[in-house]
Amino acid sequence: MKRFLLLLFLLVLIVLLFVLNLLLGTVRIPVGAVVSILFQPVSDWLFSGASQQQDVLQWEIWSNIVWSSRVPQALTALVAGAGLAVSGLQMQTVFRNPLAGPSVLGISNGASLGVACVVLLSGSLGGVALSRLGYMGDVAMSVAAIIGSLAVMGLILWVASRVRGNVTLLIIGVMIGYLATAIIGVLKYFSAEEDIKAYVVWGLGSFARVSGDQMVLFVVLMSILLPLSMLTVKSMNVYLLGDAYARNLGLNIRRARFMLIVCSGTLVAIVTAYCGPIMFIGLAVPHLARALFRSSDHRVLMPATMLAGSALALLCSLIARMPGFEGALPVNSVTALVGAPVIASVLFRRRRSAAE
Repeated sequence: MKRFLLLLFLLVLIVLLFVLNLLLGTVRIPVGAVVSILFQPVSDWLFSGASQQQDVLQWEIWSNIVWSSRVPQALTALVAGAGLAVSGLQMQTVFRNPLAGPSVLGISNGASLGVACVVLLSGSLGGVALSRLGYMGDVAMSVAAIIGSLAVMGLILWVASRVRGNVTLLIIGVMIGYLATAIIGVLKYFSAEEDIKAYVVWGLGSFARVSGDQMVLFVVLMSILLPLSMLTVKSMNVYLLGDAYARNLGLNIRRARFMLIVCSGTLVAIVTAYCGPIMFIGLAVPHLARALFRSSDHRVLMPATMLAGSALALLCSLIARMPGFEGALPVNSVTALVGAPVIASVLFRRRRSAAE
């Protein structure tokens, strides 16, 4: 019953944070106007008394802000946070390592390398900086990130099919990440200043980068992948028992590890392609879910991690563009500033209660 109430609390918190993401920002929009924009046709709103031309223009500005900026950003944070959190939980289960996260196998670095190859070489070889191409430039960066991350994931899966130990696979993944970082450093050295700035801005991460058809495709993809990730719950529970017990229970260790890496890597690849490398959420949220629900059962942890990841991402998105800020703060800075103290306090409290 307590766990059900906690899940219900997380659901209510997500709804509250989602609404606040629509209401708050650099431009103040009244609550009634937001409700009207979301649920009421413009003709009904005009009939209710807003007949002056100035009021009509104000409504159009607010409507554009809500539908073109705030709704896509809130939806992106909602599904991206859930995806990263689930990916982190799967990686920590596979490697039985509390410090494992979505970027542990270098898949995020592969996405960064793909974007670096496109952004940093566009000015040097093509003569036109990708940052000047607007929407086409954003699409090119997303495609490059997907190609780079999937290429690294394919390499990791090839290695995983030939390597027995998780430690060896983990070390190889870390080395691939270092190799990608080294190549990016070389590309930066020979690139123009404008291209380097565009790449650095992408690397800061943002939930506001996705809009329009891109946002719809991103939400649809994540809405398919997140329920499919629930199919790995049974394998993750058996995996926790250790290789010997898992084999006795009929689990194919290599196949289970392969499927978990595919699921986790695909989630990371898609989120990184659309939002940039978002740090900390995938590492910290599984620990937060374990501390809150006091369980190692993935039938509980999986939905709890999804909901907690969405809530934390929405909170960070809200803080990044709170009233008083010009523009928006980098999401990666906000995720660390908000999440690190929360996770540290939860872990210390859990350790203190265990000692007592």
